[in-house]
Amino acid sequence: MPVLDSLIVPITRIIDKVIPDREAREKAKLELLKLQGSQEMEMVEARLSAIVAEANSKDPWTSRARPAFLYVMYALVLFAIPMGLIAAFNPQTAVAIADGMTRYLNGLPEPLYALFGTGYLGYTVARQWGKVKGVDR
Repeated sequence: MPVLDSLIVPITRIIDKVIPDREAREKAKLELLKLQGSQEMEMVEARLSAIVAEANSKDPWTSRARPAFLYVMYALVLFAIPMGLIAAFNPQTAVAIADGMTRYLNGLPEPLYALFGTGYLGYTVARQWGKVKGVDR
């Protein structure tokens, strides 16, 4: 289980940082070790391997789907730069634009945000796994 081996060490480091109580920390690590051999961990590994298979697909639509979606999100974040310039010269216009964007983003359904988070996390895990395996650089 190479995926699991690459995940155990970072997860135990997170446990060490997040849980201050030594006894609770040791219990959490023990549960992690129990989970290592369980069927649930095998399911997680199967999901991760599916994500990696999609990312490594030769089909450009499949392999570029997640990065393209992330580029859209990055563009939204980078839009703050021209908004700052607009605000410097015409604050009322900037407020109107920001209000319109806020109303639009609040109108998007919650599952879309969950999809974005899942896609971002899956892409990040797949890239990290590829780097650990030596496939991606």
